[in-house]
Amino acid sequence: MDNTEIMKFVVNNLSYMVAALGVLMIVMYLMMINVIYNINYMKKRYKKMMTGVDGANLERLIIGCVDDAKAVSEENQEIKNNIEDIKALLQQAITKVAVVRFRAFEDMGSDLSYAVAMLDSDNNGVVMSSIFGREDSRSYVKPITAGKSTYQMTSEEEDALKQAMAQR
Repeated sequence: MDNTEIMKFVVNNLSYMVAALGVLMIVMYLMMINVIYNINYMKKRYKKMMTGVDGANLERLIIGCVDDAKAVSEENQEIKNNIEDIKALLQQAITKVAVVRFRAFEDMGSDLSYAVAMLDSDNNGVVMSSIFGREDSRSYVKPITAGKSTYQMTSEEEDALKQAMAQR
């Protein structure tokens, strides 16, 4: 193809070429508007982020945020450790209590005597009982290990122990 043929092609199709260039310019113009919009949006976000901060302070600001995050992480770990310590203490704390009131003697009018079972989560603790009479009052304390006592227990003490062990 020589130059004359190319020139002839351009002259014959000039209107199409101008139309194609016009469409191309419109597309490029729309793309440019989109780019300007995105740049303005990014500028607004940048200004908002940099409010009150100059370039020298930005590094200090980021370092401060990292230091704060480390401090929060350390405090969180300390809280977790404290929770574990509290859980261990709660295993030994009295969490189950049951009271059984009863009349120890027929000639007494009310249920003045009682048995109290106090246990931890492993069913260790004590059963206390008090027998109230006209002339005197007696108190007894019996140790409980794994839900059992090495001492002979009254039926009221056993009832209190069973009620306490049934609790969660």
